[in-house]
Amino acid sequence: MVPTGDPPLKRESSASSTVTMRDVATASGFSSATVSIVLNNAPLARYIAPATKKRIEDAAKKLGYRPNAMARFLRSKRSHSIGVMFFDITDPYCTPILRGIENALYQSSYVPIFADAHNQKNRFERYLEMLLEHHVEALIVVANWLLVDIHLLADVSKRNIPAATICWELDGDTVSSVMVDNEMGGRLALEHLYQLGHRKIAYIRGPKMLIDSGPRWKGIQKFAQSVKLEIDPALVTQLTDSFDANSGFEGGYRFTEELLQKKKRFTALLAFDDLTAFGAIRALTKAGIKVPEQCSVIGFDDVPLSALSAPSLTTIRQPLETMGGLAVQMVMDSINAGLEKRDWTSSRQRVTPELVIRDSTRAASQTAADD
Repeated sequence: MVPTGDPPLKRESSASSTVTMRDVATASGFSSATVSIVLNNAPLARYIAPATKKRIEDAAKKLGYRPNAMARFLRSKRSHSIGVMFFDITDPYCTPILRGIENALYQSSYVPIFADAHNQKNRFERYLEMLLEHHVEALIVVANWLLVDIHLLADVSKRNIPAATICWELDGDTVSSVMVDNEMGGRLALEHLYQLGHRKIAYIRGPKMLIDSGPRWKGIQKFAQSVKLEIDPALVTQLTDSFDANSGFEGGYRFTEELLQKKKRFTALLAFDDLTAFGAIRALTKAGIKVPEQCSVIGFDDVPLSALSAPSLTTIRQPLETMGGLAVQMVMDSINAGLEKRDWTSSRQRVTPELVIRDSTRAASQTAADD
C-alpha cells in the first residue's frame, strides 16, 4: 500500500472539532481505506507493514483521534460495555467489589455502566431495562437482599446476554455466581473466640431478609455443637430487616445496649458483620467496658474501615475485590465463547473466607472464663 503523500501534521484536536479518519489519512499520507483497516484493527491489518501501522497510529494520536463509538456499534453490534448493578453504593461492603469489577473490566478494555438500585424492586427493574436499551454485552449484579427481585436475570439470559451475580445464587444453570462460604466464615469466627477461651459469648445475628444470615448462623451452631459449647438464648439477638446501609451499626449499638441491660455476663461478642461490630464496640465503650480487655468483638467482611477503627477489628475477610474480578472473568468467558461460536456453561464459584486477627479480640482472662 503506497502513501498518497507525506504532508506535515497540520492540526491538533480541539474541543470544538471532531477528528475523522479522513483527517488521519490526510495527515499520515495513506488512503482512508488503509487508515480504516489499521484503526479498526480489521482482519486485513495483519497484511499492513508495521511501519505503515505506526505512522497511521502516530498521526491518530497526534490529532487526538477517537473512534466513533456509535458507528462502531452499528458495524459490529458490540458496545464493549458491561452493566453493573448493586444494591446500595453507600454500603462500604460494595466498595471493594466495585473496585474489583472496574479493574478487571479496564484490563479487558470494557467500560462499566453502574446502576444503584437503592434496594428498591421498581428501581432495579427500571435500571435493568435501561441497561438493556444501552446494549450492554453482559450484566453483573451485586445483591444479597431477598427483596430485590434479581430473578429477572433468568429472563435476561434468554436474550443470550451473559449474567453473573455476586453474593447470590439463582436456581438453574443460566446465571453464573460468586459467593463466599458463609457457613465456613461463621465457624471460623466462633472457633477463634473459643480458642481464646471465651465461653460466655453474645451473638448478633443478621437480618432474616439477607441471604448471608442463615448460612453464617448455621456455621456458628455447627461449631458450637462440635465442641459442646452452649449458646445461651438470652445472649442471642437478631438485626431487624432494613434497607438502610447504616442499619447494621445502629442495630449493633442498640442490641448491645439491650444485652448489657439484661445483666448477663459475656466475655465476647460475635457480630453479623463489621458495621454491626462497630456499633457494638460503641455501646460497650459507652458503658465503660473496654474492648478487648473486658470484652472481645469479632466482625465479618473486612470492609476498609476495619483496619482503621480503634481498636482495629478482628474479622472474617471476604475477598471482595477478588469476587468482583471473578464475576468479570465469568461474563467475559461467556462473551468470548459467543464470539468464537463455542459452547459455554454458567459456573458457580464459592470463595474461602479468612480469619483476620487484629486488636479487638484477646484471650479471655481466667476470672472471666471461670465466672
